[in-house]
Amino acid sequence: MRPLQPMRVDWVATPPPGAYPARRFGGARRPYAGPPSYPVPPRWGFPLLAWRWPTSVALDEARPLDRVDRVQRLARTASHALGLAGMTALWAAGSELWRYTLLLLSRTGALSATTVGVSDAMVVAASAVAGITSAIALVLSFLWVRAARAAAAAASGYAPSRSERELVLGLVVPGVNLVVPGSVLAELEHAALRLPADARPKPSKLLLRWWALWVTSALFFALTVAWSFRDSVQALADGVLLHAVSDLLAAGVALTTAVVVRRITTLLLPLDPASLRRMRVVGVKGAPAPELRAIRASGSPR
Repeated sequence: MRPLQPMRVDWVATPPPGAYPARRFGGARRPYAGPPSYPVPPRWGFPLLAWRWPTSVALDEARPLDRVDRVQRLARTASHALGLAGMTALWAAGSELWRYTLLLLSRTGALSATTVGVSDAMVVAASAVAGITSAIALVLSFLWVRAARAAAAAASGYAPSRSERELVLGLVVPGVNLVVPGSVLAELEHAALRLPADARPKPSKLLLRWWALWVTSALFFALTVAWSFRDSVQALADGVLLHAVSDLLAAGVALTTAVVVRRITTLLLPLDPASLRRMRVVGVKGAPAPELRAIRASGSPR
């Protein structure tokens, strides 16, 4: 019994009956005047439905975020928060310097109550806003460190030396928080560079400068807090100047931290092939001579 052959079907689109007037026989055939046009909407084609995104394919919002993508998003948010904290710290430093200038002017004459009131209000407002933005930037930076450590561990193949609990204690305990943050960032930078685990981390110059600025700012803040317990007139005036310098150091720490966050995040990103420099072989030295082919006679077949 012979197998059945597949039936060949040709699809032909024809206009519905009544779409065109009846053609008269024997008339002249009109020349081609372009694509066809229909006097009435055709009853064939796609259904009249509104376009919607397919639900069977997951969108970007529904897909799980990659570790590096999450680090990149947190780095962008933390950098913006750190920049805002640095700007508000500069505002607080300027308010303290203005207050110190008014103190110097009050030695030779009386000041108006409006000027003093505006200065006090600016100092209080700047200090409050700087404190809030610094707290938000600290929390976002900590979240970035957590995500960056996980991404660096996945890229380098070894886990960080400190747990998250030890990291939190190293940031909270006074005295210890002068050493642990710099050490954690040094290990993070080491892992982001894909260096071996048995090698000792060597912080970059940027990270060393950030570490020195962090320690200086923390020590100066402790000095400012201790100086505020003195109640003499000269001590109060010196305290205003100490607050201004402390705010300037805090602004420097915030802005430098934003630069460090962006640099380490860039190290965690995969390499772009377009950014790599193409290399070519110029010469080979010390290599053995290549083996030459046997001499073929002119009449021999190939």
